[in-house]
Amino acid sequence: MQKNLKYWLGFNLVRGIGPMRLRVLIDHFGGIEAAWHAPEAALRELRLDRRATRNLLKVRHQVDLDTVIERMTRVGAHALTWDSPDYPAALALLDDAPPVLYVRGTLTPADEWAVGIVGTRKVSVYGREVTHRMALGLAQHGVTVVSGLARGADGIAHKAALEAGGRTIAVLGSGLDNIYPAEHRKLADAIAEQGAVVSDYPMGTRPEASNFPPRNRIISGLSLGVIVTEAGLRSGALITADFAADQGREVFAVPGSILSPGSAGCNRLLRDGAHVLTEVRDVLETLNLDQLAEKQQARMILPENATEATILDELSAEPHHLDDLSRQAGLPVATVSSTLVMMELKGMVRQVSPLHYVRVREAGEVYEVAPKNSTKIENEGG
Repeated sequence: MQKNLKYWLGFNLVRGIGPMRLRVLIDHFGGIEAAWHAPEAALRELRLDRRATRNLLKVRHQVDLDTVIERMTRVGAHALTWDSPDYPAALALLDDAPPVLYVRGTLTPADEWAVGIVGTRKVSVYGREVTHRMALGLAQHGVTVVSGLARGADGIAHKAALEAGGRTIAVLGSGLDNIYPAEHRKLADAIAEQGAVVSDYPMGTRPEASNFPPRNRIISGLSLGVIVTEAGLRSGALITADFAADQGREVFAVPGSILSPGSAGCNRLLRDGAHVLTEVRDVLETLNLDQLAEKQQARMILPENATEATILDELSAEPHHLDDLSRQAGLPVATVSSTLVMMELKGMVRQVSPLHYVRVREAGEVYEVAPKNSTKIENEGG
């Protein structure tokens, strides 16, 4: 078990301390354990507001952290934190990456090639068919399907991925001990066997309506791109699409009839610049996943030469520009550029934006999520 895990779980119980504030606390006090035990006066000097300070002191006084861990393990779950070597690399890049991710099942390096599929709960016959077709096709090509376990499109996407024998990840808006909707409990069990059910909410958290919009950032954050198969103008799927766009992920939408209210959201996404999705090939080509089998096989290859090794040493989970890599490695830009092409094919690096690359983390490697320096904590919800 990860050292100091109980303090991460403890902070995750404190309302008013979210990712931004926690980064500041860890940076100021030098670690998660020191931050947990920080005196009240020191917290106030850091300008932690009264509500957050009061909540932290209350949780520290009333909650047995060992019991919190026991409750998590009773449901067969474990927790990943910013310090965990297998915390999802794509998620770690987000400014609001959840400090704790509860997992039932297993996240693997293959899940870095993931696509989110979301849509309306009131799915039509058309929406049901296109959702099933897209999820099935992606899973058959080795792509992990990420969705939210909700009724309608989400459940269809998960089931299609399982049907294909592929991997799928369900992101909840509740604790892992409160599966919602209840009729998807067996589906959640199957997903945990063939992928993972995850949440950033502590055990015991009920599926309240306010929990679902924030969890959508994790669906998109785990994904290279997000597909909206069918959605009305007020569908929560559009929130996921908004998060995806803000995070620099690709957004795809399935066109629908202009006479159907259930497709109005998708049609608006297309009007605003989303990729038109009519077949699985559209996603595979746009996200460079058409050679995924070759990438997964090549990923096991170690750096073949000194140039690859040098470039790999300069990369981390933080994006690096091509010109900066050239200067830091002491190599010509042309050499670095051509080498990065081969390294990306092998799955050793990933281009997260034009000319910006990150190192793809292997199992067992640790990337430190550097806290952002600050002397004042801004207002933030927990």
